[in-house]
Amino acid sequence: MQQREPSASESYFWPSVWAIGLHVLVFGLLFVSFAMTPELPPSKPIVQATLYQLKSKSQATTQTNQKIAGEAKKTASRQTEVEQLEQKKVEQEAIKAAEQKKADAAQKAEEAREAAEAKKAEDAAKAAEAAKAKQAAEAKKAEEAKKAAEKQQADIAKKKAEDEAKKKAEEEAKKAAAEEAKKQAAEDAKKKAAEEAKKKAAEEAKKKAAAEDAKKKAAEEAKKKAAADAQKKKAQEAARKAAEDKKAQALAELLSDTTERQQALADEQGDQVAGDFDDLIRMRAAEGWARPPSARKGMTVTLQVSMLPDGTVTSVSVVRSSGDGPFDSSAVAAVKNIGRLTEMQGMKPSDFNRYRSFKMTFTPEDLAL
Repeated sequence: MQQREPSASESYFWPSVWAIGLHVLVFGLLFVSFAMTPELPPSKPIVQATLYQLKSKSQATTQTNQKIAGEAKKTASRQTEVEQLEQKKVEQEAIKAAEQKKADAAQKAEEAREAAEAKKAEDAAKAAEAAKAKQAAEAKKAEEAKKAAEKQQADIAKKKAEDEAKKKAEEEAKKAAAEEAKKQAAEDAKKKAAEEAKKKAAEEAKKKAAAEDAKKKAAEEAKKKAAADAQKKKAQEAARKAAEDKKAQALAELLSDTTERQQALADEQGDQVAGDFDDLIRMRAAEGWARPPSARKGMTVTLQVSMLPDGTVTSVSVVRSSGDGPFDSSAVAAVKNIGRLTEMQGMKPSDFNRYRSFKMTFTPEDLAL
């Protein structure tokens, strides 16, 4: 803190105080010196005693009194001289003491001035030091603030870099996951396609094998059917020939026998012809029968069949079901597919009457001839 310079009135104040104090001291010393005046020579008490005695005796004589007064005056003069000398000595000592005190005061004032200047210089140095310290503190604070700001900026930049790195890593991970998922999907699709291709190839091979088996089976069935057809045709031809032979024989017998004989032969021939035509109808129905998957051994269906004299099938209906609709329908369709039996042409009306409307039973075994 800077020291204030003293004003002019302040600079004269303390010297004035010292001067006044010095005079007071001098007068005090004088007062003490008077109080401590040295004793007079031995004659003084005598003179005083004489005076006291003269007074008490009513002043015996004037001469004596004058003489005593002269002596007293001389004594007083000597006392005064001594006192003056003492006073001068005291004054000199007081002046010397005052001068010494003034010198001491001046010295003290100089020392005070020097101390003040030293204090002022010290205060200035301290102020400069404080200012320097303050400046250093402010510089340090500014440096610390700068470092803090730089650190904050560095932290922000670091965090930003870390966030960007994290975001980039997440994006790369996401991209890698997407690529991996795409790759996996492609591999799965490829694997699935391969499995489907393999499955399709297996199915095609299976179908081909089934087709081959079906073809082979169909060929075998066709072969069997051809053999059966040939056998049927042969049997039909044999039956037709046998029927013609029987007819011829019966006709010959009829022509040669009696009426009763002819009637009996006719009934027998009719039964035989009827049995042959029943077999023929079953044979023709079996040729056009399509076996349903539900057909089983032991099933029996009874059909009502109507025909014309020329052998044409006019209607077919179910009289008694086998309990399996598809088999019943297949039997009806098989009989309808016969269309017309040319073998029935030329039959006697009496033989044909039973075929105008008749019932026939069919089983899967009958139709699978």
